[in-house]
Amino acid sequence: MTPAPRDPEYGNGPAGEPLTPPVLLASLLADRELGLRHLAGPATAGVHGVHASEMPDPSPYLLGGELLLTAGAGPAEDPDGYVARLAGAGAAALGFGVAPVHEEVPAALAEACARHGLPLLEVPPRTPFSAVARAVGRLTAEARTRELRRTTEAQQALAAAAARPDPVPAVLARLAASLGGSVALWPGGRTAGPELPAPAREALSALLARVGREGGPATATDRAGGHHLAAYALAGRAALGTATPGRAPGDHTVASVAAVLLTLLTAERPAGVEAAALTRLLLDGDPAAALTAGPWYAVHARGTGDPQALAAALGTVLLDPHEGGVRLLTDREPGVQPGWRLGVSAPVEPGALAAADAQAGRALQRAEAARTPLARHADAGFAGLVGEAEARAHAEALLGPLSPALRESLRAWLAHHGGWDRTAAALGVHRNTVRQRVARCAVLLDRDVDDPDVRMELWFALRQE
Repeated sequence: MTPAPRDPEYGNGPAGEPLTPPVLLASLLADRELGLRHLAGPATAGVHGVHASEMPDPSPYLLGGELLLTAGAGPAEDPDGYVARLAGAGAAALGFGVAPVHEEVPAALAEACARHGLPLLEVPPRTPFSAVARAVGRLTAEARTRELRRTTEAQQALAAAAARPDPVPAVLARLAASLGGSVALWPGGRTAGPELPAPAREALSALLARVGREGGPATATDRAGGHHLAAYALAGRAALGTATPGRAPGDHTVASVAAVLLTLLTAERPAGVEAAALTRLLLDGDPAAALTAGPWYAVHARGTGDPQALAAALGTVLLDPHEGGVRLLTDREPGVQPGWRLGVSAPVEPGALAAADAQAGRALQRAEAARTPLARHADAGFAGLVGEAEARAHAEALLGPLSPALRESLRAWLAHHGGWDRTAAALGVHRNTVRQRVARCAVLLDRDVDDPDVRMELWFALRQE
């Protein structure tokens, strides 16, 4: 059994479960009321929960990250096999309660823990197992409060940086400091934070190019050179990249706020619109508040006319001329315009403008293929957006490495929103089997199945079969 990979400092939750701040063993060992003593194995680990069991093999009942507490009945006959099973299931540590079964921790158990790298703690007779569980719960709540405070303070600091005279480098520097890592803006090569090792730098550049290209994903993640890497698409095919040695629960939220700010700061906008959006973001925390409720239409256009005249005809000043065409945003339903070929999105509210922009781009492609002056987004669903044949070809290329059994397991897991127990019940297998199959899918596909964009793409692909 292969445990889910864990971050050395914070610990990634099992695939499909949210990342939460763990309780470090050092915090439990420092609690004098508990009186725990470290006996073997590494002294650093993150605990995500507590489970008590006297079974010879409690591993089927573990999700990973638990401090398993036992009075010694479970490991009595086969200490090495017992510890090997716990380590394989991803247990964070083993707590051994001395008395009434054992007067001291068996030497064979300590040797097995040292051999398999599983931290071993001695729980004194005066400490109930429930006291350890309560301490972990209390420390987890405190960690969540600290993380929430850190995230809130980072968001406020980013907003303040965006209001400075030279906002883009100020936001990048503030983001790097908040994450404790390095950040990069692409294209242009603007960076902040420590210089990255070559493998991390090259992998981050590849991620940035991936999310920055037309039709690329909104986000992407990777790991290289001892760093966690993430990239976020901005307006105008730009992208923001982050690289951090560790991974904290609030990092994605902080980076997403920075991405919104940088989109506002770097996009070409008419005078006054950027200022209004940024002001409302700073005051209200909602960049969509810079626009009225709508509905709004995104428009992609190609032609030989004057973009300003096109914008005036569509009743808007929100335009983005670029090589090969124009992007516009209007609250009026667009019609045919002489000298132009238009792709028009569905009407959306301000919070869905990114999706509308993609719809308009695809609609323009259809208009040009059909040689019609205007095409509107109409079809719903993945196959409707790109065509049934193309959707199936994409699905087969993406899912090719997976066997039919793995595809069925992945489909059930996604359908049950990553719930291990419900997926196991639907498939008629043990939940650990589901975990193993999903982990195998992630390896074969070389995808981060915790990434929402990856899950969406996989779900669409599976629906084409």
